This record gives sequence, structure tokens and C-alpha cells, in this order.
Amino acid sequence: MTQHFEHGFVATSRATLHCVSSGPVDAPPLLLLHGWPQTWYMWRGVIPALAEAGYRVIAVDMTGLGDSTRPTDGYDKMRVARDMAELMAALGHDRFGVVAHDWGGPVAFALAAQFPDNVSAIAIFDAPVLGDGGPIEHHNRWHFGFHALAGLPEALTEGREDIYLRFMFRAAGARPDAIAEQAQAEYVRAYSQPGAMTAGFNYYRAVPQDIADNSAFRESGRTLEMPILVYGGDPATRGRGMTALESWSRVANNVSGGVAENCGHWIPEERPEWVAEEILRFLGKAERT
Repeated sequence: MTQHFEHGFVATSRATLHCVSSGPVDAPPLLLLHGWPQTWYMWRGVIPALAEAGYRVIAVDMTGLGDSTRPTDGYDKMRVARDMAELMAALGHDRFGVVAHDWGGPVAFALAAQFPDNVSAIAIFDAPVLGDGGPIEHHNRWHFGFHALAGLPEALTEGREDIYLRFMFRAAGARPDAIAEQAQAEYVRAYSQPGAMTAGFNYYRAVPQDIADNSAFRESGRTLEMPILVYGGDPATRGRGMTALESWSRVANNVSGGVAENCGHWIPEERPEWVAEEILRFLGKAERT
């Protein structure tokens, strides 16, 4: 498969977003949303198959992350989702599919909740919905609380981004080398830039607002109606298992999926070919219904 990635920068009302595009310019669009501590680059093994299958793929560095600019505030997922909506509008796409991993999942939910007529289908990898009404939030993972502390995570990781991020990459996959060295080096580069770690931590600091916003959506009686595919990683290797699908099923009516075998948390990087196949199968079925 050839890999033709077009890098660009798109100005929105509060940030300039770096994005990478591939595929026919007039093809059905797909917006790819990454997680922490990653960037658009996590989709490098998935993009070619989606583009060659006839989709226009836009993989963005989400607000504040990667090579996008970093607002001082506004990292609640409703606001980040509005940035993503502005990006797609600026690129001329008024209806599109969304593929997301990790923090990209809550952003995808916020995007669909606010712009249901614009989002045609969603594929999610190892990400629940905060405030879904279930028994637990963020699966009691230690780093959520640490990252939310004011100032402390920056003080402890400044100049040590390499050590901290590589620990995360080793700990959350089915294998310690689940994320390739080239990718780890790229992520360390991106998050070692001034303000990048703070922006990433701000995604965690906004969790109380995310829970409040999503709870209000759910308690209003609204649900997402578009087709949604959800795969969790193997819970034996730090994946969320079936709880990811169960979470989305509390807020949406058309959810399918399961557990990605032989994967931990980093599903799109651990099994990119399988992820692309599942996305294409899902989108093909969604387009026929």
C-alpha cells in the first residue's frame, strides 16, 4: 500500500490544527481522533487502507496536542469537539464518519451529541463515555488523578518526558514493544514541546466538566442514533474489554463490537490491518442501512 500523507494547518476560532489527509478529495470523509500521549501518527498504519478503499481520511492533532496550537483553557470535550466540527467545516465536509481511540472517544461522543446531523457513524477503540451512568468512571486508572493535579505532573515530568511517556507505552500494550520505537520517538518529540504536557494534562483536568456535560445529555433522555462500533482491548493486558461497548450502549441505540484479541490499550497500533478491516466492514454495513 502506498502512503501519501498530506500535511496541513487549518485555523479555527481558537486554535490552528495540524492535520494529515489522504485519499480522494471528493470521497466520503472520515475524521480520525487520537489519544494521549499520541498524535495523528498513531493512525499511520490504518490510513492507507481507508484511503485506498475510497475514503478521504483526515487525521488531526487534537486541540493543544501534537503540532496543533495550545489554547490556555477549554479542554472539556464539548469545546474540543466544536474545534473538530470547525475543522471539518473549513475542509468542506458537512457529514462525515469518526474513528477514535482513547481521549478521541470522549471527543467523538461530544461531537455526535452536539452535531448529530453531521456525524454519520462512529468507530471507537478502547474508550468509554464519561458520565455514562455506569458504576465506574475511567476504570479507576491511577494516572487520571495524577494528571488532574494542579502543577505537580508538569513539575515531575519536565525534562523527563521521555522516561514518563515510554513507561506509559510499555505498560499499556499486550507487549512492552506494542508501540514501535519510531512512533515512541515521535510522540516524545511532540510532547516535549513547550506547553504540550500541560495541554495533555488539561484533558484530564476537564473530566469533572465532561462528566457533568455527558450526564446532562443522558438525563435529558437523548441518545445517539447513528451506528457505532466499539472495541475494547483485552482486559488482561490493560484493555477495557467489554466495558467500553457497555458504556457506549448506555448512551446510544445502535452499538456493536466486542474485544480486540491480542491487544492491550493501543489497539490501532497493535493491530492496524485488523482495525482497518473492521472499520471498512462496519462502514460498509452502515452505508447499506
